[in-house]
Amino acid sequence: MKIGVKGTDIFTQGKTSMADERVKTLKAMFNSPKEVFIQIEIIAEEAKLLEADGLIVTESAKLDLVVADMEFVETRLARAADEAEKGLLTRFKDQLDKESLLCDVALNEQEKTLAAGYSMLSLRPVFVAKPQDLEDKNKLLLAAYAHAGYISFFTAGDKDAHAWSIKKGTTAYDAAGVIHTAIQQGFIRAEVVNFKELVADGGLSKARSNNHVRLEMKEYVVQDGDYLVIRTNK
Repeated sequence: MKIGVKGTDIFTQGKTSMADERVKTLKAMFNSPKEVFIQIEIIAEEAKLLEADGLIVTESAKLDLVVADMEFVETRLARAADEAEKGLLTRFKDQLDKESLLCDVALNEQEKTLAAGYSMLSLRPVFVAKPQDLEDKNKLLLAAYAHAGYISFFTAGDKDAHAWSIKKGTTAYDAAGVIHTAIQQGFIRAEVVNFKELVADGGLSKARSNNHVRLEMKEYVVQDGDYLVIRTNK
C-alpha cells in the first residue's frame, strides 16, 4: 500500500518495511529461515499525495488539507448543475467549515461514485499524528496502516514467516489470491488460527489438538492476526 506524509520529514520517499513483532515470533516458532514484512511505499512529494491509500499528517498539515479541499469544493460547487452533486458538495463544505476532514463524512454508494472523481486529499483516510507519535516511525506506520482500513494475516513454514496485507473485509478466497493466483484457483478451504491462540498453544500442532484451528470456506472474512494454511487441489 501507499502512505502519503505531510507536515513531517521523519519519512523519506520510497519503499520501507513495516516491522511486525508477530512475524518475528512466527519465524522462531516455525524455524523459518527468513522473515518477510509488509512493504509500504512512502509518498512524500506533494504532487503525488493523491496516489496514496492513506495519509499521515501533523495537526498543522491537517489544516492545509482543509484549506486546499475547501478551495476545490467552492470552485466545483459554483459550477455544479446536478442536484445530487450540489448536495454532496454542500455537505463537504459544511464539514470543512468545521475544520474537519472529509474522510469522516458517511457516504452512500452514489456519493462514493461521485466523490471518486474529486481531487481532494482528505477524502482518503487521514491519520493525524500527535507529537509523541512522531517519535516511533514504525509504530506510526502501523497505526496509519490500520486507520486506512488494512489488516495483516500470516503464513509461516520452511520457506519464510510472512506478513500479508489485505483490506478489512477480505475473504479467505481473495486472501489466498494475495499469496498466489494458483493458490486461489485451487482453493478448497483454509485452516485458520488467530496469532494469539497459536502463540498460547505453542505451535500449530498443539493448536490443532486444542481445537483452536478452524476449517473455513471461501467466504470466511479474514481477521487481523489470522494465521492461514490454505488447502488446495493442486
